[in-house]
Amino acid sequence: MPLVWVTGNSGVGKSTVCDLLKERGESAVDADWEGYNHWVDRTSGRVVTDPPYPVPAGWLDRFAWRIGRARVEALAAGSREKATFLFGTVENEVDVWDLFDIVVCVVVDDQTLRNRLLTRTTNSFGKHPEELAAALECNEGMESTYRRFGATILDGTRSVTEVADAVLAAAARGTVRPGE
Repeated sequence: MPLVWVTGNSGVGKSTVCDLLKERGESAVDADWEGYNHWVDRTSGRVVTDPPYPVPAGWLDRFAWRIGRARVEALAAGSREKATFLFGTVENEVDVWDLFDIVVCVVVDDQTLRNRLLTRTTNSFGKHPEELAAALECNEGMESTYRRFGATILDGTRSVTEVADAVLAAAARGTVRPGE
């Protein structure tokens, strides 16, 4: 069964869709909250277990949000019985793309992104001006980048139910390896 990477900018609704799929009995994992992702010092490679908040100026230049390959390999090995969905956004996702059968990218417009980041209550990332600016900058080319890689693009302004259904439909369509 496929291992599906569901990505998109912070604030597009990945965690909400992940929670809904879990409620439906699907094998869904939120990489941000379930220990797959971590902050890493770009210079030393050291994992940061207790990052400051709000982040000081320059934090996002020095530290990167990354995924650990070993955890994704273990998830892939255990996902043979049914489709498994891993939700997240990381700087080094290309390092684990070979483990995924399908990539889905959820996108929203800048106004929606700004509103969601500034008003959400489940996660503080994006409320600090430096984080918000970085998220908006990343959002600029998100759809075109993932479209070039052959990802399924989903409109994150649709209802959470519609987005979840579209994620399931992408998995049901079959294997499309990232970048192929």
